[in-house]
Amino acid sequence: MDYLLDVQDIHTFIGQYHILQGVDVRVPKGSITALLGRNGAGKTTTLKSILGLTPPRQGRVIFEDRAIQGMHSFDIASLGIGFVPEHRAIFRDLSVEENLKIAERKKDDYVRKRDFIFSLFPDLKRLISLSGTNLSGGQQQMLAIARALVADNRLLLIDEPSEGLAPVLIEQLMKAILQLSAESTVVLVEQNFLVASQLAEYYVIIEEGRSVKEGKMKDLINDKDTIHRYLGAA
Repeated sequence: MDYLLDVQDIHTFIGQYHILQGVDVRVPKGSITALLGRNGAGKTTTLKSILGLTPPRQGRVIFEDRAIQGMHSFDIASLGIGFVPEHRAIFRDLSVEENLKIAERKKDDYVRKRDFIFSLFPDLKRLISLSGTNLSGGQQQMLAIARALVADNRLLLIDEPSEGLAPVLIEQLMKAILQLSAESTVVLVEQNFLVASQLAEYYVIIEEGRSVKEGKMKDLINDKDTIHRYLGAA
């Protein structure tokens, strides 16, 4: 199988705390892979370790056959990795269009991607001049994902996209993520197992800072014992 991302036995500390104690994540090119686990298991830290925001002290992160652990975050991002953080982190005083333009890596990135972005998120086109402060939570999440699409990112790391959203907005967001996965490989952290199971082809379960199980999502859906043991879901 052709892996775009291969995370090998990473150990990450935050201060004195040993948060990740051996995480492996293999992400097939062109897939959506979900990182699953209870709150505090280390899923978000795994995303940040991939991007170098919390650099792993041990292990390897291979992106497109290149070891990227130890590189600066901005250099890692420039290789074609986009990050959508859990709390969106949009610029609230800037308009929708300004938020998108500021994400450019190269001149005219926004112009080239504009039609694709608005085909995924038509609401953003209607709200193009509105400031981030005046957007709903769902609209802010759409903008956060859209911003990661402005540059040519081959890998998108998306953290808890459905958190705090109404069901109708979650449906819109799921549809958009499925569509954008035709353009980019996606690693998704999602606490809502129903959402994750409908989006992802592959999964990795993280428990207390260690990856404990991986495979195809279609197999996990029918494995009630594993779901109950590691995710607490019925």
